[in-house]
Amino acid sequence: MATFLGRYEYQLDPKGRVSLPADFRREAEGSRFVLLQWESTHLTLFPSEVWEEVQERILELRRSRPQAANHLRRITSQAVNVSPDKQGRILIPSWLTEAVGLEGGVLVTGNVDRVEIWDPEVFARTTEDETVEKGIGELAHEIFG
Repeated sequence: MATFLGRYEYQLDPKGRVSLPADFRREAEGSRFVLLQWESTHLTLFPSEVWEEVQERILELRRSRPQAANHLRRITSQAVNVSPDKQGRILIPSWLTEAVGLEGGVLVTGNVDRVEIWDPEVFARTTEDETVEKGIGELAHEIFG
């Protein structure tokens, strides 16, 4: 499985394309991605193999929790297949850039098995929140021992 780490700043071009870091493209080995907004703050880019796992969970939820059908429809209707072009850029549909307020500068971050695309200011506000700061020490000890 690919591992995505780090943060990279890029510019969203006038056509709505953003570059993926070379390290991320290498990790994904030419994989197609699914781009999706499932949290209000940012977009998530799932490599095909990770998306297959997500898709299995969606199908299981649809079978086991019929009352969740409209939630699942909303999530999947906000997903698109994307592939990097020869320059390593992906096209983000305008309705997705508008949904999370992307324009100009874009922060592309690795989140282990997926890539996230943020407005840099929203990322800073979200990750520097006081409640995040208070819990990070305890969480770090759980992660690193």
